[in-house]
Amino acid sequence: MEVLLANINHLESVSVLFDRYRIFYNQPSNLEAAKEFLKERFNNNDSVVFAANDNGELVGFTQLYPGFSSVAMKRIWILNDLYVEEPYRRKGIAKLLMSVAEEYAKESGAVRVILATQISNITAQKLYEARDYVKNEEFYHYALRLQ
Repeated sequence: MEVLLANINHLESVSVLFDRYRIFYNQPSNLEAAKEFLKERFNNNDSVVFAANDNGELVGFTQLYPGFSSVAMKRIWILNDLYVEEPYRRKGIAKLLMSVAEEYAKESGAVRVILATQISNITAQKLYEARDYVKNEEFYHYALRLQ
């Protein structure tokens, strides 16, 4: 198993994974929209996508979005998406993807990686806590839905 930095040449395979990721979060399948969304990210350098490659087949991915901490005056990375195909789960692939993403963040001089998951996603929470991610109890996070 290797992890590669995905680019526009991986669009087809990563789009399938991204669509399945969205389905996991109860969104309707829309492969064309997924492809267009990722194409924009790749073309605009809006995110960084790492993909797990098993003998030429992409079986998982994580997507990081850049941000900044004004207080620390440093870069942060938002680990927004993490997905591994069902047959490949519980084989350390999510840990491997996270490890590569965290190393990338360190090399970029980032002060931290932040993420969020659904309250009901206990499996993900266990993974994050095992990797020393800490629930933030110092700040409330708010969201304003615009659509």
